[in-house]
Amino acid sequence: MPAPSPPLRIAILGVGRIGSAFAFQLARSGGHDVTVIARPDSLRLKQLERDQAIVDVTGERATVRVAGSLDEETRYDLLIVTLLAQQLDPLLPALQRSAASCIQLMFNTFQPERLEEAIGVERCAFGMPFVQATLDSDGRLKATIGAGGQKSIMSRQRWVDVFNAAGLPAVLEAQMPLWLRCHVPLCVAFESVSVAGERRGGGASWGEALILARGVRSSFALIKSLGYNVYPQMKKRIDSTPVWVMAAVLWFISRIQSFRELLATGGAECAALVDAMVSAAPLGRAPVVVSDIEAMKPA
Repeated sequence: MPAPSPPLRIAILGVGRIGSAFAFQLARSGGHDVTVIARPDSLRLKQLERDQAIVDVTGERATVRVAGSLDEETRYDLLIVTLLAQQLDPLLPALQRSAASCIQLMFNTFQPERLEEAIGVERCAFGMPFVQATLDSDGRLKATIGAGGQKSIMSRQRWVDVFNAAGLPAVLEAQMPLWLRCHVPLCVAFESVSVAGERRGGGASWGEALILARGVRSSFALIKSLGYNVYPQMKKRIDSTPVWVMAAVLWFISRIQSFRELLATGGAECAALVDAMVSAAPLGRAPVVVSDIEAMKPA
C-alpha cells in the first residue's frame, strides 16, 4: 500500500457518481479536507446539505464540506472537476479566477489544449476516471473500485500518489491530452451503441453497429489529419482492424445489459463530442468523411 499523503485541501466540482466516489475515498480513506460542490438548487445539493457527508449504501459516512458554488478565493491544493466537457464552458471564468493550485479535469474532451490554455498550462492537469459507481434515489453511493484491475489515469504523478494512498487505484499517463483525444471516438461509439441497445431493449442492430464502426474509423482519420498519432498502441490496433470486426464488437457489447445501462445515460455527452470532432474537421490537412462522424450521434 502507498504511504498516506499529508492531508490536503481538496474540492470536487460535480458530485454525481464519479465525484461522490472520489470524495468518499479521499475524505474517509485519504484523510483529506474535502469540499464537494453541487449545482445550486439541485436535488443532489439538498441531499448533501442534509447529510453533510457522502453516505454509502451500507450507511458508512465520509464527512465533507458542502457548497453550492466554487469559492474562488480558497487556496485548494487540488480542484477536481468531474463534470462533462459540454458543461464546463460557463464555469471557465470561475476556474480561471480560482486560487486553486491545481485544477484537474476528469472527463473526456477532444480539445484539451483549449482548456489548458484557458486555465493555464502550469496548473491544469487531466485525467480519466475508471470507477464504477451509482447513486440511489436517496443519494447513497454504491461504488466498485479497482474491478478487473481498472485504474484511473492522470497526467501528474503527485495526484496519482494521492489517489493510490486513498484507495483509488491510479496510474500516470504522460501523454494524457493525446490519450483523451484518441479516446473520444471509442467513448462516442460505446455510448451511442448503448443508447441504441436500450432503445431496442436488448441490443443494437447490425446496421447501427456498422454505422458506428465506420464513424470510429473516420474519427481516427480526423485525428491523423489534425497532425496527431493514434495513441496508445491499443487504439492504433483498433484503427487498423477491419470495420466489420469493430462492428461485431459493438454489436456484441450492446447485448450486455450492465454495459448498456451504465453508458446509455451518456447520450448528451456523446452528441457534444461528435459536435467537437465535426467542428475540428476543417482544420485537418486532409479531407475526412465528416458524415460518418455525424452519423455516430444517438438517434
